[in-house]
Amino acid sequence: QVQLQASGGGLVQPGGSLRLSCTTSGGTYAVGWFRQVADKEREYVATINASGGLKAVALPLKDRFAISRDDAANTVYLHMNSLKPEDTALYYCASTPAVMSSRQSDYNYWGQGTQVTVSS
Repeated sequence: QVQLQASGGGLVQPGGSLRLSCTTSGGTYAVGWFRQVADKEREYVATINASGGLKAVALPLKDRFAISRDDAANTVYLHMNSLKPEDTALYYCASTPAVMSSRQSDYNYWGQGTQVTVSS
């Protein structure tokens, strides 16, 4: 019923910036971003409600990451600045019927991940 597709990942140098996109289909819903590396649990990154009026970014990332959405384009963005090697991960976007949430269990539809690699 709901489909999401993450894109925009790639190789970037430390200190660089990258914008990820999550293209969505279906009705209005909140979207979250998560990331995961092979030896760690999936980590919450950011979330935004259906209207875009409510936003949240994980505390360790608040100074470098931002989330926004353009409902006319059915797209949610993750803006990543001052990237570090430890930001290297597979980034996922997902939708939730909740207003917004940092808990992955609240998300019922997940897109394919897009790989971000931060390296010199």
